[in-house]
Amino acid sequence: MPDTPSRPSLRLSEFLPYRLSVLSNTVSRNIADLYDRAFGISIWQWRVMAVLGENSGITATEIGQVTAMDKVAVSRAVSGLLDSGHIARRASKEDARRAILTLTAKGKEVYDQIVPIALGAERDLVESLSPDEQAQLAALMEKLARAAEPDRPLW
Repeated sequence: MPDTPSRPSLRLSEFLPYRLSVLSNTVSRNIADLYDRAFGISIWQWRVMAVLGENSGITATEIGQVTAMDKVAVSRAVSGLLDSGHIARRASKEDARRAILTLTAKGKEVYDQIVPIALGAERDLVESLSPDEQAQLAALMEKLARAAEPDRPLW
């Protein structure tokens, strides 16, 4: 009987995309628990608000591009934030078919309260690394981002 080549096996615990995804989801969930309890804002809604806090007056499509969120997640988050009064939508002056999104006064108030919570959680996480490790992590993330998406920066 001829030798058959062995099939490659996948060990998720050693598969970088899986490990990055689980780590990202865990970190995001831990931070989200802090602001979800206080403000009733989901991870997806916070991502939309965070983008609008930095880039007011953009479309849902642009939010999806910046966050790498899929259209359905962006649409649900935007819908919930519109319903809760955290964001507003208006037609673009250049193209009435485009809906421009902005934080409302209520949204800005919540944004201003969540930012220190998010930054504190990031600080607590990053402090588990030495300054050299922090620099290495930043450099490695940049390198992986360029390899994953060579045609455009991810952040």
